[in-house]
Amino acid sequence: MNPVDQFRNVSVILPAKNEAAAIGQTVSRVVTLLPEAEVIVVDDGSKDSTAEIASEAGAKVVSHPYSKGNGAAIKTGARTASGDVIVFMDADGQHDPADIQRLLGRINEGYDLVVGARQRGSQASVGRGLANGFYNRLATYMTGHKVEDLTSGFRAVRADKFREFLYLLPNGFSYPTTSTMAFFRAGYSVAYEPIHAAQRIGKSHIKPLQDGMRFLLIIFKIGTLYSPLKLFAPIAALAFVLGSLWYGYTLGTEGRFTNMSALLYTGSVMIFLMGLISEQITALMYKDRG
Repeated sequence: MNPVDQFRNVSVILPAKNEAAAIGQTVSRVVTLLPEAEVIVVDDGSKDSTAEIASEAGAKVVSHPYSKGNGAAIKTGARTASGDVIVFMDADGQHDPADIQRLLGRINEGYDLVVGARQRGSQASVGRGLANGFYNRLATYMTGHKVEDLTSGFRAVRADKFREFLYLLPNGFSYPTTSTMAFFRAGYSVAYEPIHAAQRIGKSHIKPLQDGMRFLLIIFKIGTLYSPLKLFAPIAALAFVLGSLWYGYTLGTEGRFTNMSALLYTGSVMIFLMGLISEQITALMYKDRG
């Protein structure tokens, strides 16, 4: 049976800001391929005709009075959606609506979250590709599961489970990272489906200089959203080893214990204790809200 037929109650959510050049084509393809699906375009304070074009193409449009961010648009879409399964995809033409069937097929296999994993050549730039590769390796270490694409915005998810973590999602661009790590932490099943992302239509809203720090913060989110102690403990151990090596050196050359060794030992203990406290806070974040 066609995977789409398994989920008559599917909502496809497209966050959009000034995507008039691509939104009509994208919505039309989704409507054609999934005629039974609910298609929602969340207009995040666009200054162009994004909302009008999306509505004419067959989408239900929900508009923000001003731009709140990509993550905020995702949350609005998730609250509006009536489907049991939600598909999130970009409105700029990067994601192929034909791939939705494969994502839904994996959901039908029993997975709670299926991420469209971008293959080689799909990254917008070499720098972003290297950054995403680092994020994937770090997330793989933190979770103990292979993470093929941590930051992909093309994903299918069971709606009830996704809504459990709306309070964790940021209003900016890092909602994919947060939601993926939250699903791993909660013990839900996550799968990856290979996709190819095309070049976007129009201008990207990501500004490397202004958003650079936000992407760096993803590294810390990966740790704090899953198991902070796995991030803090190695740093504490490194500080302890350095303190011991320096103590050994100064003891052999000067016959004394120096302030630097004391600082490294103290820092080691403090970092480890911070990790323990963060671990408890993270556990409280995922306390059953049912």
